[in-house]
Amino acid sequence: MNIRFRKYSWQLAPASIQDIRQKVFIDEQKVPPELEWDETDEIADHYLAVLPDNTPAGVARLFSTLEETGHIGRMAILPEYRGRGIGEALLRHLIAESAGRFSELRLSAQEHAIPFYQRSGFHVCSDVYDDAGIPHYGMRCLAPELANDVLPRKTAPMILGTDEDSWLFDSERRLISLMDSVVGQAGQRIWLYDRLLEHDLYDRHRFRELVSALARRHRLSEVRLLIHDDKPLVKRRHKLVELMRRLPSRMELRLVNDDYPVEDRPFILADREGVVYRHDFDKPEGFAKFSDSGRVKLLAENFQRMWDAARPSLELRELPL
Repeated sequence: MNIRFRKYSWQLAPASIQDIRQKVFIDEQKVPPELEWDETDEIADHYLAVLPDNTPAGVARLFSTLEETGHIGRMAILPEYRGRGIGEALLRHLIAESAGRFSELRLSAQEHAIPFYQRSGFHVCSDVYDDAGIPHYGMRCLAPELANDVLPRKTAPMILGTDEDSWLFDSERRLISLMDSVVGQAGQRIWLYDRLLEHDLYDRHRFRELVSALARRHRLSEVRLLIHDDKPLVKRRHKLVELMRRLPSRMELRLVNDDYPVEDRPFILADREGVVYRHDFDKPEGFAKFSDSGRVKLLAENFQRMWDAARPSLELRELPL
């Protein structure tokens, strides 16, 4: 079906946008009107999906915070047009609109819609919460540009424990998107091995927040940082080091012991499924996999062997907070 999409500001939006939201959210799902219509409508872009004969079929809105994160919301398809792929086409259009503009997309999904959003590269990032009397989950896509490149796709792309494909990277931008997508889904552990904690890769606000969220999640959370050289960390403040010193029971950094065999390529392991593997310490080239338990098990064994022989950084311990 040839679906077309039209973009409007709230001031110029046709009545059909409000009509669809009224029918789906207020009449069908019993959302109170005072919750449906909010001040965000004034700052959002509103999208209308129309059939080939110009019949309105669905709506959604998109707005940003600090021009870094895009928020998708109020996505609704009229009952008589559901099951035709209109919702998926609309979501893909929003992702395409966001690619290159936002580094992250977020949305609030009703529980039954989680698989729908996962097929487009979104993963669950919150516990269940109530919104207008309906169970919801926060979901996000940390690589809108990559999601846009691969859609449509049979399996859920970039979903930890599900996506078995290899995602190649040969640029720092693509590496960072994949690295954040893997780390952002870890539920228990992140093991990181590199020569240095490069500032461009690891000393970023979003990466710190992803690691912090895992470290604070529960008492079994574990973040291990295994590196060769801590001198750059002593000379310049690093977000991960500051976080580690505030969460010493959940995060630990050690220095490899060069008297024992060590890996000659850096990697990150997320839980027992996800891996980001670089072919060289100095180049942003390699691959990421979201579901590769065999490879992760092998690398985890090597990591544990190096970790057991490693030593703590005495200089970082003495740095003031």
